[in-house]
Amino acid sequence: MGAGSVLGVFTVSTVNVNGMRAAAKKGFVEWLAASGSDVILCQEVRAEAGQLPEDVVAPAGWHAHHAASAVKGRNGVSVYSRAEPSEVRVGFGEAEFEDSGRYLEVHLPGVVVASLYLPSGDVGTPRQDEKERFMAAFLPYLIELRGKAEAAGCEVVVGGDWNIAHAEIDLKNWKGNQKNSGFLPEERAWMSRVFGEAGYVDVQRKLDPEGPGPYTWWSYRGKAFDNDAGWRIDYLVTTPGLAEKCTSVVVERAPSYELRWSDHAPVTATFDFSPE
Repeated sequence: MGAGSVLGVFTVSTVNVNGMRAAAKKGFVEWLAASGSDVILCQEVRAEAGQLPEDVVAPAGWHAHHAASAVKGRNGVSVYSRAEPSEVRVGFGEAEFEDSGRYLEVHLPGVVVASLYLPSGDVGTPRQDEKERFMAAFLPYLIELRGKAEAAGCEVVVGGDWNIAHAEIDLKNWKGNQKNSGFLPEERAWMSRVFGEAGYVDVQRKLDPEGPGPYTWWSYRGKAFDNDAGWRIDYLVTTPGLAEKCTSVVVERAPSYELRWSDHAPVTATFDFSPE
């Protein structure tokens, strides 16, 4: 774990691309080229590197790392960083999820940045069981990661699609979703443990504790996007020291339904380490 310090302004974006091959054709490439972020985290890539265009696999100006799923066409996470990582880690040590394309971590000067795609689940099915196994294994890793980072003088940011709306202000129709995966009491309690027991901070909620939203995902069905009937399930979660430096979090919601290149919107956080 590389020590050193983050200097100046540091910006991180996360987005679930909902299939990179489609997103690349609909606007992701242009968004990436225009981004001023230092690190970009992508989830649900759903493709291996050989299936993607060069300006997605190895875009100019970026160090790109990809972790595909062993199951073709599923999951997949990527990290793009301006600086070259000193270390890259795929998975978090749990055998079941090592090659599932759900976790990719890079070590940069003064900060560890990870892209997470937590399983979506479906109540009463094996998918929910998988989600629960993932959560049970991932929380101890988050605690371990924070401890190692503190010992090395580093901060941590885990960004991605956590597939859980933590509180009622995190989804429009919370009353109708209390028995659905993504808003189950036990899932919400697990998120509270991430922010309590594990000691991480939801930087969006630190800056905007009242809500509602801003939402980051809207179903393609019906008028969900037009009515802003969404969920906030894409988070940038950081260690407390990094959270203290957070000056803004912006959900880059498309101006219209037709201009979306994913059913999620990018979330971008800015951290200012400039001397006061």
